[in-house]
Formats: sequence, structure tokens, C-alpha cells
Amino acid sequence: MGILNVTPDSFSDGGRYLDRSHAIAHGVAMRDAGADLVDVGGESTRPGAERVDAATERDRVVPVVRELTAAGVRVSVDTTRSEVARAAVEAGAVLVNDVSGGLADARMAAVVAETRVPWVLMHWRGHSATMQQLAGYEDVIGEVRAELVARVDHAVLAGVDPDRILLDPGLGFAKTAAHNWALLRRLDVLVALGFPVLVGASRKRFLGDLLADSDGTPRPPAGRDVATAAVSALAANAGAWGIRVHDVDSTMDAVAVAAACRLGASRARTSPEGDR
Repeated sequence: MGILNVTPDSFSDGGRYLDRSHAIAHGVAMRDAGADLVDVGGESTRPGAERVDAATERDRVVPVVRELTAAGVRVSVDTTRSEVARAAVEAGAVLVNDVSGGLADARMAAVVAETRVPWVLMHWRGHSATMQQLAGYEDVIGEVRAELVARVDHAVLAGVDPDRILLDPGLGFAKTAAHNWALLRRLDVLVALGFPVLVGASRKRFLGDLLADSDGTPRPPAGRDVATAAVSALAANAGAWGIRVHDVDSTMDAVAVAAACRLGASRARTSPEGDR
């Protein structure tokens, strides 16, 4: 899943794709690099980001979704608002990626049920302005799992087909770096729930902190793609359905390596001794 932020303030690429022609060209380029979906978002969800109104978000997103769809690109919409989701689906979006898991807009479940598109439910505890104050856990794996299961139950009760539900652990959303690494290490716990799992670690702060300079300065977002690719490979090996990234090329390479390793291990287990 390639990330296309049509925003002025996203943490990594804010402002780069506000021009519609640049956005379309980048979306097509990500598709050509191997992205199965291009995820179009019109509101930054980085920590501390200020909210925009629904009309602004819709006006940023819908024309890009429509033009990318016309260009043969499969598009998802990154939104917490049901009215933006509906407009984007009507314009051609084939999946709703909701970082709030339906908590930000009580009408989202009904829209998803009606439009019958897949819905990514991300683990979420609050909007950007306050979410880092909510990063308190006794057992981050168990609590994230339980809170996601509660969102699934709510969605199904609202009429959403469980076969159209996907989960996302919400790395960086009300999580410390330690929480993010713990969730990545035990991604299998979420995979075992039986729903496709999407992982979004691309260029996030915990990677910048890991790769900090000797004086403690985090590595800037543009320098985090190799680390993102490494996380992508690990997530793929752990059974993730999808990886949400800014740089598609490096992640495609990393996932190809992970797939080759899995295939090689499988062949090694099933090959006669003389073939080893």
C-alpha cells in the first residue's frame, strides 16, 4: 500500500502532493513500482496535527481518487470521516483505511456496511492532539488485541461483513517506541485472530530514534526508508497482509527477499536429504 498524502502538514511529505497533477503522477508511479493500493489521505494524523474540516478533506481527496481510478490505479481512502469515505468510494476507492477504527465517527460502520468495501480498523485511543498522552499499558499486546476485538465486534453488530474487516496495530498511535517494537515482535498474536493485518511503520519516529545520531538527534524521515524496508520484511514474514509505505521500491525488494526466504525454508523442510 503506497502512501499518498494530499496534505500540507504530514510529517514526512507534507505539501509535496497538494498539486493534483503531482499527486496523480506519484500515485501512478507507486502503482508502477508494485503497489497494489494507493492510500489517499487529506488530513494529517501525525502526533500534534490540527484537524481540518470535512469539506476541506473531501475536496483534497475526492478528485485525486477519481483521477487515479480513471488511470487504472486501485485506491484506498485514509479517513476517519464517514462522509469523506462515502464520497471517496463513490469516486472509485475500493477500501476504507480508518485510523480510528470507527471511534471518531459513529456513522462510519453504517457507510462501510452499505458500500460493502473492506474496512481497516486501526487500534486508536484518540486524535492527534492527545493520543501520546494515552500511551499507558500494563500489557500492550493483550490490550491492543482486546481493543481491536471490541472494534470488530462493534463493526459486525453494525452490519459489516467480517470477511471485509482488516486490522492494524496502530504503530505510533498512542504508543511509545517500546510498545511499537513489542507489537512488531508479537504480530503473530494479531494475525492469529484470522483477519488480514496491515502494518504501517513507514518513516515513523521510533525508527528515527533507533537510528539517531551520536548526539541523540533522530534521523530525519527521508533517511528512514531502509529501516522501513527491514520492518516490512519482518512483518511479511510474520504473516502481515499488507505494508503501508512511502517508498514502494525498497519495500518491494525487502518483501521479495522475505518471500524467497520463506520459500527456501519450505523447500528445505520438504526436500530429500540428497538435494540439500
